[in-house]
Amino acid sequence: MPRRSRRPEICDAAIALAAKGGSHAITHQGIDAYLGIARGSTSYYFRTRAELIAAVADHIAAQSRATFNELLAQVPEGQADLHSDVIEQYMRVLLGERSAACRARMALLLDADCGDAQRRALADCLFSREAAIALFDDGRDDPAAAATALIDSLEGAIVRHTIFALDGDGGPIPAR
Repeated sequence: MPRRSRRPEICDAAIALAAKGGSHAITHQGIDAYLGIARGSTSYYFRTRAELIAAVADHIAAQSRATFNELLAQVPEGQADLHSDVIEQYMRVLLGERSAACRARMALLLDADCGDAQRRALADCLFSREAAIALFDDGRDDPAAAATALIDSLEGAIVRHTIFALDGDGGPIPAR
């Protein structure tokens, strides 16, 4: 029987640690302790911090795609006008049940040890530029510009929520 991979739970632990304590809370030993697994286990799966950060970005991206595709699948065929509802629901999920992933992403993006490849992966892990362009490829003159404007707006909402702790109306987010 093949050994079960701990990669997903290690990535989830890294997200939880970074969301609560910033990027410096992510250490191989810290993750081992958080999960209650043998010392060195995280290093077995991810030899370097760069590998770990890249895996976290990939993990967040996979979760993001799954969430968005699940919401998109609920839109009846030919009902493209409901895409704004899907985007709104997706943002509610990101800012609600997946807010730890958003905070961890912000912490890792600002980490001095985050390399260009990891930074690019983190920058792209919540929103798909290609999917946004496809969304606006409905005869508009410049779907790429519309996609960029949408993603910039959504990223701004995430920053407002995760860093400034403000809701969409500018008020503080209620304590949980």
